[in-house]
Amino acid sequence: MTHPFIDLSPDRVLDALASIGLYGDGRLLALNSYENRVYQVGMEEGPPVVAKFYRPGRWTDQQILEEHAFVQELQEREVPAVPALERDGRTLHEFEGFRFAVFPRHGGRAPEMDDPKVLEWTGRFIGRIHAAGAARPFTTRPTLDLASFGEEPRDWLLANDFLPPELVTPWRSVVDQALDGVRRCYQRAGQVELIRLHGDCHGGNVLWTDAGPHFVDFDDARMGPAVQDLWMMLSGERSDMVRQMGDILAGYEDMREFDPRQLYLVEALRTLRLIHYSAWLARRWDDPAFPVAFPWFNTQRYWQDRILELREQIALMDEPPLWPV
Repeated sequence: MTHPFIDLSPDRVLDALASIGLYGDGRLLALNSYENRVYQVGMEEGPPVVAKFYRPGRWTDQQILEEHAFVQELQEREVPAVPALERDGRTLHEFEGFRFAVFPRHGGRAPEMDDPKVLEWTGRFIGRIHAAGAARPFTTRPTLDLASFGEEPRDWLLANDFLPPELVTPWRSVVDQALDGVRRCYQRAGQVELIRLHGDCHGGNVLWTDAGPHFVDFDDARMGPAVQDLWMMLSGERSDMVRQMGDILAGYEDMREFDPRQLYLVEALRTLRLIHYSAWLARRWDDPAFPVAFPWFNTQRYWQDRILELREQIALMDEPPLWPV
């Protein structure tokens, strides 16, 4: 099997940049990205840039441009995000069948997520992102919900025969129970506001400098509840997550009010992400980079572990939220 990214050679990357007047000096460094292909490219003149080549068929042009516009809006509000560079009045470009965008290179280190001050500072900037995100909705980008992150991935995996035959019934049973748990969490939370989100706001997408954080990779931006961009910052035991969430919200609420009912959704959103992640790996299995990077996927042990993982989530979703609502 072949995949479109096989044709994305270093020469083609450099030719694509040259087509918009950016001339590389031959230095290419592949950055950590599986969904797209992302390279740091040295320039003949000026500092290096980051070139992002979008996975064919994932987003429409309108959806990509809506992401670009959101990040540009954040920068105009002095939120430390990294917008696409504009060339000839455009941020999205095409070369020999590949769509790509170019970004300024911003250095930084991983944030120290066990430091309360770092968490509070990060929460403050997420609050600023959400203040902008609440101003108006996306019109073409999807919504993170039970249907798109739970039911559709479940149905796709079953229809495409990724599970071992003897595990189909137990896996489907536990996924259905988990989705029932998600529904109960949403019922407890009630009607929550949906806003424009980063969508994949974990520590790997936050780069830290002495001036504080800046946020990268808005590729998964979508509509959803604000807590989606908060819970992925949490780790450890329940007591650790309670402390971390308190530190994050201390900063967040300096910029924007947080509806505490959304805390009912933390484990529900984690459950949806787990189901969606399995389907994401399966959908990308024709990409040669995936079997190399994820050799443990689609083994008997993998699916047995996912069944156990979802059983744990079913129990967690019935526990009280991180603190009383």
